[in-house]
Amino acid sequence: MDGPQGTSFLDLLKSLKSKRMLMVLLLGFSSGLPIMLLYSALKIWMRREGIDLGTIGRFSWITIPYTFNFLWSFLLDRFVPFRLGRRRSWLIITQIGLVLSLLAMSFQDPTISTTSLVFVGIILCFFSATQDIAVDSYRREILPDSEQGIGASIAVYGYRVGMLTASGLGLWVVDPETLGFSFPQMFLLMAFFMIVGIGATFFCTEPQGSEHRPKTLLKAVIGPFKEFLKRPYAIWILLFVLMFKMGDSIAGAILGPYYVDMGFDNKTIAEITKGIGFISSMLGLFLGGWAIFRIGLYKSLWAFGLLQAVSTALLSLLTLKATKLSLGIVIAFEDMSSGMGTSAMVALMASMANRRFTATQYALLSSLASFGRTFMSGFSGDIIESTNYFSFFLLCSLFALPGLLLLFKMGKVLEKPSS
Repeated sequence: MDGPQGTSFLDLLKSLKSKRMLMVLLLGFSSGLPIMLLYSALKIWMRREGIDLGTIGRFSWITIPYTFNFLWSFLLDRFVPFRLGRRRSWLIITQIGLVLSLLAMSFQDPTISTTSLVFVGIILCFFSATQDIAVDSYRREILPDSEQGIGASIAVYGYRVGMLTASGLGLWVVDPETLGFSFPQMFLLMAFFMIVGIGATFFCTEPQGSEHRPKTLLKAVIGPFKEFLKRPYAIWILLFVLMFKMGDSIAGAILGPYYVDMGFDNKTIAEITKGIGFISSMLGLFLGGWAIFRIGLYKSLWAFGLLQAVSTALLSLLTLKATKLSLGIVIAFEDMSSGMGTSAMVALMASMANRRFTATQYALLSSLASFGRTFMSGFSGDIIESTNYFSFFLLCSLFALPGLLLLFKMGKVLEKPSS
């Protein structure tokens, strides 16, 4: 599993021209768009309206569906709602749900009712988390094993473009010096951009063999967990996925309000953290994919894990000197290392998901991977208010240590990929 067997790098480059890779890219965009509205744009909106950091930190808990989407993922393995096929049916259901949720978000105002904002945010997150199950399952089943690694990188490329659209373009259009949109108007614009995912769903091909689903609801629920837990090192795999990006995720969940408190306006945040961040993320994904191909997944995980820890610690430097130059340097390194770590994690999770239970097993792994940015990040605002930003980011960098220690066990795990 440490590298594609019998496949040259030129073969992988040729695969990028295929229709299935284009669909992977566009569906990745559809996944990345709503997540950054929840993690970044909403929090910046709240901070601009004077909401305290403790409340904003706890607001991260509306993203809990990302952590528990494995609880209903069996539905996507078991049922075929429409004639579009199992994967495409669930894709269109979730995408329409996202459009309606974004329209509802455009009617909210955090100064009037945070309760209403939380309710709509949870609905938005539910459809987003369920779409992630469908997108990940589609990618796992449409790509041959030899293309899973490059497919993971392409998916994350699309994902990052979606994130940039939501938190980069989204913030840029609401700045008074640009288009002067209100935040509700920005959410209407994001609802329009969901047409990318909807179009891809109608244009893409249903994976072969997707009709072979669990025959009973019980098998759909029990089968995936039973098969996974019977594997050697199953517990070590789960622990590693939980811990590998924990610190990086917790730190990332509070970056929007952090930039606001450091004195940067929406235009600067959009242009530097999202513009430079996007370029460095793309570079990180490319370097990550290249490193995985050249030195294997195991060694890459070591290198990327160490880089993530260092980059998280460097975020604390902005508290000492918050200039556009220092912001650009820190963000470039942070997003590059995060992109490298993400490419390795996505490749790892795809390889560990059995094709018979793609939706449920991949959802389980991705749920664990998102635990840091969903549940743990809810305490970030309280930690910062009781200490300071400098200490907070140093603490987050220490969260990388358990994941690195677990890598000693992962060497044997990677020798036995799932079928």
